[in-house]
Order: sequence, then C-alpha cells, then structure tokens
Amino acid sequence: MQILVLGIVALAVFGGALRGFVVGTPDLATAATVFCGIFVQAIPFLALGVVISGLVAAFVSPDRLARWLPRRPAAAILTAGVGGAALPGCECGSVPVARRLFGEGAVGAAALTFMLAAPAINPVVLVATAVAFPGQPQMVAARCIASLLTALAMGALWSRFGRGEWITRRLPAIRQGEGSRWAVFTEAARHDFLQAASFLVIGAAAAAVLQVVVPPWLFEHLAGQLILGILTMALLAVVLSLCSEADAFVAASLTMLPLLPRLVFLVVGPAVDLKLFAMQTGMFGRAFAVRFAPATLVVATLAATGVGLLMLGAQ
Repeated sequence: MQILVLGIVALAVFGGALRGFVVGTPDLATAATVFCGIFVQAIPFLALGVVISGLVAAFVSPDRLARWLPRRPAAAILTAGVGGAALPGCECGSVPVARRLFGEGAVGAAALTFMLAAPAINPVVLVATAVAFPGQPQMVAARCIASLLTALAMGALWSRFGRGEWITRRLPAIRQGEGSRWAVFTEAARHDFLQAASFLVIGAAAAAVLQVVVPPWLFEHLAGQLILGILTMALLAVVLSLCSEADAFVAASLTMLPLLPRLVFLVVGPAVDLKLFAMQTGMFGRAFAVRFAPATLVVATLAATGVGLLMLGAQ
C-alpha cells in the first residue's frame, strides 16, 4: 500500500513533465497510445474474470468437482473439457484446482484436461476475443475449437502415457473453518487480479515496444513466412505469459501479422508459458512439468495451425 501511495504522489508531482516529454517524442507517444489502448480495453474483462474466479473459489469446492466427474477416462476427459467453459478464470487459478482434482481420486487425465480448457474456452475469454477482433467471428470460433482440441488431446495423451510417479508434490491438507466465503472470495479475487494485471502490464508494454522498436521490414518478413511467424508467435506466447482474459487485445494490436500466427499465440498462451511451468512444477513436481509443458506446446501449436488453416486460411 505504501508503494502504491508513493507511486500516486510521484505521478502527481512529475506527471506533467512526463506527459510533455512523451508527447514531444513521437515514438514514445505511439508506444503510450498502444499501451493505453490495450490496457483500457482489457481491464474490464480482467476484472470480470477475477470476480467469477473468486466466486468459484468460494462456492465450488474442488472436492465437489471431483464427485461430478465420471470414472471412465474417455467420458471424464470429455466432461472436463466441455465443463471447463462453465468455470471462468485465468490459468493461474486452474492449476491448483486441477491438482486438487488429481489428488482426490478423480481421473488424472480429466483434471489436466480441465486445467487446459477452463482458462481458454470460458465465456469471458471468448467475449474478450470477440471484442478484440470485431467483425471476425471465425477467430473466436477457431480459438475455442483449437483450445478445446488441445485440452482433449493432452488429456488423452496423459491417459495413455502418463505415469503417477511423475507427480512428486504432495497436496497440502485443507484446513477447515479458516474464514468465511466472503473472505475466501475477496482473497482469491485480489490475488488473481494482482497476478493477472501484472502480466497484462508486461504484455501491453511488450506490444507497445514491438510497435516502435521492431522495424517494419521484420514484420513484413514474418507475414510472408507463415511457418516462421507461427513459431515466433508460439515462442512469444510462452515468454510473455499473459493472462488468457487479456491476451486477445495484445494479439489484436499486432495487425502487421496474419490471423493464423496470432491464433497460435492465443491458443498456446493459456496452455503453456513460463508462469504456468513454474506453477505446475510447484503443484505437481518437476518430473511432471518437464514432460507436460513441452508436449503441450507442440500439441497446442499443431492444433492452432490445423484449425487456423481450415477456418482462417493463410490470413
């Protein structure tokens, strides 16, 4: 709180001089415009997402979710994939829930399917994508289908090849009676908002820098090299580690690239990135993360590319 107050005071004191400097520097003015445009567009969806995520944390226990899942692997995977759309929230919240499902006897493949599907195909993310890409409903549909296919494929792969000994982290015990549902809601919403907003700032800043620093000929080269553009955007999604409720606005700002590489960016990001790798290592164990993350990256890239070619062409 003290840092926030100091930041506000500093902005009030130096804001005028800083604004004059930015306005007087064309490149900085362009970067600031891009940054503010992305942030202002994304923040309402981010806020809505963390409110819903807090409600889920307060009223839908992981144990209850585990009881709802069928015991047959194929049915459980499909149920978890489709059911992920009903529980909006960012990927940061889906990892602990998936770990709880995994540890409480639910089919492990279904838990992992849910972990990938929930942050990628929920209504908040799809509406945000529609707003970020107005007049392009095929982009929304392609993101939904490719993300769902990624989640189902990884669930099926775990069901066939996964090993229980790769899960080396023990699940911490739940201590009952430690606060009301309101306290759980506010803490979950606060945590998710601060976590997701920080990555949104990084992503918006990165997009602004790309608009100014990267020479236009490089984007033209990527636009003309579809495979290189796809691989670059997949890698960028992993590195930037954006929240799924705001990444569409960053992707939409990269208008110099075709739709297909941007679709890859939107499908890969919620499935695998640096922060998710760290969280999966902490919740499941390193042996799990070093196998699951690379496989997810390959599957998500292939799924997005295949769906994109069918629905978007080479746009």
